[in-house]
Amino acid sequence: MRILVTGGAGFIGSAVCRHLIGEGATVLNVDKLTYAGNLDSLRAVASDPNYHFLKADICDRAAMDAAFAEFRPDGVMHLAAESHVDRSITGAGDFVTTNVVGSFTLLEAARAYWSALPAPKRDAFRYLHVSTDEVYGSLGPDGLFEETTPYDPSSPYSASKAASDHLAVAWGRTYGLPVVISNCSNNYGPYHFPEKLIPLVILNALHGKPLPVYGDGSNVRDWLYVEDHARALLTILTRGRLGEKYNVGGRNERRNIDIVRRICQILDRARPGAESREKLITFVTDRPGHDHRYAIDATKLETELGWRAQENFDTGIEKTVAWYLDNEWWWRPLRDKVYAGERLGLVTAP
Repeated sequence: MRILVTGGAGFIGSAVCRHLIGEGATVLNVDKLTYAGNLDSLRAVASDPNYHFLKADICDRAAMDAAFAEFRPDGVMHLAAESHVDRSITGAGDFVTTNVVGSFTLLEAARAYWSALPAPKRDAFRYLHVSTDEVYGSLGPDGLFEETTPYDPSSPYSASKAASDHLAVAWGRTYGLPVVISNCSNNYGPYHFPEKLIPLVILNALHGKPLPVYGDGSNVRDWLYVEDHARALLTILTRGRLGEKYNVGGRNERRNIDIVRRICQILDRARPGAESREKLITFVTDRPGHDHRYAIDATKLETELGWRAQENFDTGIEKTVAWYLDNEWWWRPLRDKVYAGERLGLVTAP
């Protein structure tokens, strides 16, 4: 199977590429290599004859047309996106351009390619649009996001992803493009860019820096180990029903403050210091529009397609912290040259 993966140098995309190569697929990774794109995350598969890389922007229609024409994929896994909520608060334009215009451009390039395929290949072609649970908005203390939950995005990031989801659905309904959509909960694991909560806390704690917790730390997220997500995405691409949406979650709800404390406990055990790293926890002004709780109901994916998460949060976070301790070669250049742990998304008065 030949799969075109967009955003394959990102956190989730690189896990997808590694998984696909391990499953014997031939992969073309199309990535613009913005600040969060890192080819070092693909070192394990870079020399594999089935792995190919193209530096290109999904907003560039000519480049996308050429990629389809030359690679001749059997399917697309679209993960390229601006993804950090804090950055979207102060730089929404990049999110609209990449997530909305870029998704539109890719859909059109895929539609042109798919329409010209011979019947057997056209019937077998699949387009997976990968999205987020943040499009659903915020949950109260009870309930779960289901595939039928109405969209209610709160941030420029989630609004741009919601728009791209609607485009993918419309291209399926209007043009017959064989689209399937996934919406996932918060991912974590190896190769996670250090602006996100878990890697930021791990690295700040290692270096004795403050551990910022928004508000009172009571915001709840459902956590999904990234390699479990990669397996889910291949399952959805190959076996998901066309036009359907599948929620992907780990059934691991945790408060942010409990995540931070758990990481401190693991590091205190693995790299003991003079005092507990929990003393580094610093409560900071909350993020604007910060959704209180996300929780995914993955029943449809589990019962219909037979996927199950292999990691629970306790096993996954142990593996994640251990990976960062063992792989300074990967994160050190990012901390030194790209992102040093500073607060992002601070809004100033107009």
